[in-house]
Amino acid sequence: MTAPDDGFEEARAKTLAAALERAPFDGWTDLMLGRAAAEAGVPRSVIAAAFPHGVEDVLSLWSEAADAAMAAKMAGPEFAALRIREKVAFAVKERISYLRPHKEAARRAAGTLALPIHAPLAARLAWKTADAIWRGLDDKSTDFNFYTKRAILAGVWTSTLARWLADDTEDEAKTDEFLAARIENVMQIEKAKAKLREAGFDPSKAVGWLAKLRYPSPNGARKRREEKIDEALEESFPASDPPYWAGGAKE
Repeated sequence: MTAPDDGFEEARAKTLAAALERAPFDGWTDLMLGRAAAEAGVPRSVIAAAFPHGVEDVLSLWSEAADAAMAAKMAGPEFAALRIREKVAFAVKERISYLRPHKEAARRAAGTLALPIHAPLAARLAWKTADAIWRGLDDKSTDFNFYTKRAILAGVWTSTLARWLADDTEDEAKTDEFLAARIENVMQIEKAKAKLREAGFDPSKAVGWLAKLRYPSPNGARKRREEKIDEALEESFPASDPPYWAGGAKE
């Protein structure tokens, strides 16, 4: 939820703070929300107005606060000098840094969002985080790339978050390695897209491309087009390093 300017901001902030302390023990449930509100001194009637969708609204509020904190860090002077992959890594690490003081609450939140009933909310929050990162990168795409960039980065964020939640080492080196590998996968995808365009295939026009496969071009042009696309894919995804969604990437 994007908290409106409705006079409940203080009640939301107090309730969220109390919820983050209770969630590691009670989980993210409406019962926990009621207890957290009581501890924060917020009446039930106010909770009903401030969080009309219950604990889902509390999780949304926490996620959006984390996105805002990450965006503020990305606006710092040291961020502009970084390369694109360094900027993405910076953003993801800052997002995790915001969650770190409440890691167990984050674990319980991830478990709650993994439930089928909360799948739409989980997808929406992941999309918002990816969108916040791309906006922090000053992305101005408005075409097909607008969606593919955010969908891919949402996958990077959620998989890295899951790795961090399972990483109990002090330096979290495994999480850093995992994130670096995921970003490398993204760079490979971008290279593949560029090579495919050079081969005559625009990913944003997949329907038209499929139509060309259905109705072959004369004089062997179709066969040569397919060969060029295969070559581009092989160069971008060598057999020794398949993309992470194929299950072959190492941590």
